Amino acid sequence: MKIPRVLTIAGSDSSGGAGIQADLKTFSALGTFGMSALTALTAQNTMGVQGVVEIDPDFVALQIRAVVTDVGVDAVKTGMLSNAAIVSAVALELKRLQVRNIVVDPVMVAKSGDTLLKKAAVESVLRELFPMATVVTPNLHEAGALVGFPVEDRAAMKEAAQKIKDYGPDFVVVKGGHLKGTPMDLLYDGKHFREFSNTRHETPHTHGTGCTFASAIAAGLARGMTVENALSMAKTYITGAIAKGLPLGRGHGPVHHFYELYPLAGLDFELS
Repeated sequence: MKIPRVLTIAGSDSSGGAGIQADLKTFSALGTFGMSALTALTAQNTMGVQGVVEIDPDFVALQIRAVVTDVGVDAVKTGMLSNAAIVSAVALELKRLQVRNIVVDPVMVAKSGDTLLKKAAVESVLRELFPMATVVTPNLHEAGALVGFPVEDRAAMKEAAQKIKDYGPDFVVVKGGHLKGTPMDLLYDGKHFREFSNTRHETPHTHGTGCTFASAIAAGLARGMTVENALSMAKTYITGAIAKGLPLGRGHGPVHHFYELYPLAGLDFELS
């Protein structure tokens, strides 16, 4: 049996809670082999982003080509793409290589509020990357920025999903973790809506939730799951990772990517 292969195309989080570090941990936790193409380096911790160095778009494309043409890829997750030139390079390379099972997390703002996608790049994401995507996973804030109106309740989530679907992705998942009451993610396939709900855990340790969730969907697709089953698995996984969030740093601590595996290895740390 060949191990499923997943590539993350995203920025690096030096604190290890989000970005490619979160993606690779998620891929490993969910039984896939993770690879990475870096788009940017961030000096980042639980308090915020202190600096960003963008990678040359041609080198981003070269990383993708090196991985796909040798190891092969069963699914791709994109995260922080930073600028329009990188977006274009990524879209063109994925198209050239005929990569399938693309999960686009339109990372625009960090948990701390720091900008991770330049305004000029938003249109590039919509026009060049969304039409190639199997799934796109905006949160409420990102969905609002993409469609031009506030997305704060179920009705607005449905309207936003319909507008985003017009850009061409196969499926749209509007993440509703910031809804009041029970957190709910909305899946739209162009005809039908489906809600995925789970328990809310009140904790400040949620750094990397968006990256982890999208990566979990990509891992599911790489393993041959349907989008619906991959989303359901990802929802369960991220809920558990949040519940066991790690109290590290002075700000938003990271979710616990290996919350199921550590106890099996006899590692039962005090989370307080």
